[in-house]
Amino acid sequence: MEIKPGNLEWKDAYKLLVGSILPRPIAFVTTIDASGVVNAAPFSFFTAICADPMLICFSPMRRGTDGKKKDTLANIELTKEFVVNIVSEEWIEKMNICATEYPAELDELDISGLQKENSQMVSPPRVKESKVHLECSLYQVHHFGENAGAGSLVIGKVEHVHVAEELYEHGRINTKKLKPVGRMAGQMYTKPLGEVFELVRKTNPR
Repeated sequence: MEIKPGNLEWKDAYKLLVGSILPRPIAFVTTIDASGVVNAAPFSFFTAICADPMLICFSPMRRGTDGKKKDTLANIELTKEFVVNIVSEEWIEKMNICATEYPAELDELDISGLQKENSQMVSPPRVKESKVHLECSLYQVHHFGENAGAGSLVIGKVEHVHVAEELYEHGRINTKKLKPVGRMAGQMYTKPLGEVFELVRKTNPR
């Protein structure tokens, strides 16, 4: 089957993307608004960019109902700060509660029962249940359209990293102890440690 994206409705194009690019890591992003109300939301269009400077990025899409910016993006543009909290399987259900679109004046962490912890370098709080936090300042943001299905690329400079003591071993994070969760298509998620295998990179024979 040959598919031309330009001929698709945005929802069908979205289904192709999330059904092809997987599993996807989850950025559980905490921000605050001008009144200090905390917003927490998961995003699965998320990855690293480089180590020096330490940059990460995630892509919040526009709301499918009206094309407006989501609260996370609006807060980041206002305050220039956010925290990415890495999701572990122990609290995936509480994270899922925060995926619902609530009014901006409601605090998703309070609704879900997740606990707040003060950050070291930025104003938005960390999620206490998370074992890895990336405290970020806004480095760049790029917008791609203003309609439903459009989105933005948020690039953050990592200003501070918090890692739970039991995870950090010889300068590395123990993935088995982190138990990260990935997003699949639809309502499906994956525990990457269910099937783990090693593929050694071959040396260049030349």
